[in-house]
Amino acid sequence: MKNNISFFLLFIAGFISCKQTEVIPTSYYQCNLSFPDSSSRHPQHTAYQSLLDDMTYNGVPGVLMSIQSAEQGTWLGASGMADIANQVPMQSCNISRAGSIAKLFTATCILMLAEEEKLSLDDPVSKYLPENILAPLENARQATIHQLLHHSSGIFNYIQNLKFQTASLNEFNKTWYPNELLSYAHTKKAYFEPGKDVRYSNTNYVLLGMIIEKVTGKHFSIVFKEKIIEPLHLSHTSFDSTTPIPIGLVRGYIDLYSDFHLIESTYYSGWDYYTADGGLISNPYDLAVFIRALYHHELISPTSLAQMQQWVTPSEKDNDFFPIEYGLGIFRIQTPYGYAVYHSGDAIGYYGITLYFPEKDIAISWQTNGNYGKIDKLISSKEAMIKIMDVVLK
Repeated sequence: MKNNISFFLLFIAGFISCKQTEVIPTSYYQCNLSFPDSSSRHPQHTAYQSLLDDMTYNGVPGVLMSIQSAEQGTWLGASGMADIANQVPMQSCNISRAGSIAKLFTATCILMLAEEEKLSLDDPVSKYLPENILAPLENARQATIHQLLHHSSGIFNYIQNLKFQTASLNEFNKTWYPNELLSYAHTKKAYFEPGKDVRYSNTNYVLLGMIIEKVTGKHFSIVFKEKIIEPLHLSHTSFDSTTPIPIGLVRGYIDLYSDFHLIESTYYSGWDYYTADGGLISNPYDLAVFIRALYHHELISPTSLAQMQQWVTPSEKDNDFFPIEYGLGIFRIQTPYGYAVYHSGDAIGYYGITLYFPEKDIAISWQTNGNYGKIDKLISSKEAMIKIMDVVLK
């Protein structure tokens, strides 16, 4: 899901990082897959690759994609540039930002902890977090873990505070800690009473990350690693809050003025790089493996998966997108090819999505190192998604 930041990007022009023109050797982006890649022999290789090439031809700086199905196996592809200034082509094994897809990892870990009886989804948040954290947040004392997961707590989304947006722009390389982010939701009116509706709020997932740490005694990223990343052998996935720009990360770009004049944004700080509402680094192969494993009950039980899929339709509709329903850390959309579940994520200069069709057992994941302006129409709009589905699912 988008982090509600695009509407203030015009302020960024005065803060362009001096690092965007640095000379980086090709070896910096060198990567390898942990298995033999037979994508070039896939029966749909030409059609899939043409889909990516069309995206980059039309202005997307670079794109990665993985398509995985029980029937036709795995296809990986890449197109465009990992680094425009240094003319480094994108490779299918490259890593990029996955942003708010981290929320799906957070929700999965919470459900795993519930299975271990270390918490209950019906527990009030106040059972785990102290009064000084919750008191300034309207609804937080009354909300349950389930409501945080479901975005049904009504708690204000800190990103929507204009003072936060100004503060983040004034210090692009700042490390934002959970309490600082939460402070921008302090005393803000809740959207609705807990459980009365659903509305996306990053604040919910900052709190969930804190609950994971309280219950386990470990940083939430370590829990991600132990419960998801290592068991599934996701070798290109990480969440390292001490190294938010890891070696090999493809450069990010924004279409600031909606004219395809790209500005590098790799070093623009992402405030959620350090909290459980965003900051995931991954690639489409790993994301597709993850979402299929989730639905194949390799991470949580059928009972927990059923809880995750307690769909609620928001009262506020988005007429430019598919009809959408909220689950626990995941969303469901009605597409021309049936229901799909997904989560997407934005960072400044990056976009990612993992999309899964349960009835077909087909996962489609893609990531780009560019977004905003005219790029968004090519990578994340309803029209862009249908175009991809038309090629993959017809």
